[in-house]
Amino acid sequence: MKKLGFVLIILAGLAACQSGGDNKKQHTMTPPDPQERKELNIPAFNADSAYYFIEEQVTLGPRVPNTDGHQKGRDYLVGKLEQYTDKVYVQDISADRYDGVSMKGYNIIGAFNPESSRRILLLAHWDTRFISDQENSEEARQLPVLGADDGGSGVGVLLEIARQLSLQRPEVGVDIFFTDLEDQGKSNDPDGTTWAIGAQQWAKNPHVKNYTAEYGILLDMVGAKGAQFPKEGVSQNYAPQFHDYVWSMANSMGYGHLFLSRKLSGGVVDDHLFINEIAQIPTINIINKPSDQSFGDHWHTQDDTMDVIDKNILRAVGQVTTAVVYRFDANYL
Repeated sequence: MKKLGFVLIILAGLAACQSGGDNKKQHTMTPPDPQERKELNIPAFNADSAYYFIEEQVTLGPRVPNTDGHQKGRDYLVGKLEQYTDKVYVQDISADRYDGVSMKGYNIIGAFNPESSRRILLLAHWDTRFISDQENSEEARQLPVLGADDGGSGVGVLLEIARQLSLQRPEVGVDIFFTDLEDQGKSNDPDGTTWAIGAQQWAKNPHVKNYTAEYGILLDMVGAKGAQFPKEGVSQNYAPQFHDYVWSMANSMGYGHLFLSRKLSGGVVDDHLFINEIAQIPTINIINKPSDQSFGDHWHTQDDTMDVIDKNILRAVGQVTTAVVYRFDANYL
């Protein structure tokens, strides 16, 4: 599901021309008052449940805009969020794909405690790519991607977190945001704006007037065997303290072999770029990037099926993200 791959030149250009190049938009974490903390009780993330949620999406087929699978995906996600969250918003969006095809999409948001002013945003894209542009043969390149990992895994993890939140309710506001029209962009797009269209439109016109959150976490391709999550450049540029906090916490939880201290040589053009830059919500990206050049062999190919999904990876990402939410609720960050 990644686009332009990850050109930090683009990030640097955006940061320089829109924030003076002086990192004024970097978010600084303010240490909470220990006396205001409440008892910390973090539930165990259920990887079997997350796997099931991915499997249910894959059963619908590719969730490519303008297809039956996409409409079924919309209905499925709305139904699950109506089951778990307090309020569901569906934001109809539309855009022309880079090749001129008109696309209709749906940003889907499930809110816990929608009246709370103190909020955290969790997001993942739910659409899948309309072409397998990393395949070797021309015939295979024209086929849509099933998207078990790229599209399915982040959504599956967040659905399980939503289920856990419904069972052990936080006091803070938590928004589960499934972005659409994320993975329909043009390879080698010079400015990245043909990607992450749903996030761009939401950042300019959120589902709630004057919406804001203290932190955001994007999950993208978080379920594949052999996944590694190095520190990504957009996250480091806009929310370095929060980014380092999450990675340090993951290390203390025994996941340091997955959440690597290594930094990518650039930033990934993804939903979080536009949420940071436009909505100015400090948002980090947990994304599988085994090397600076690769998102994994299955990326944008016909191999992105349930066969690549590893419950141990889902458990690690899900448990870390769950811990962040409940630590936020208990005023530990």
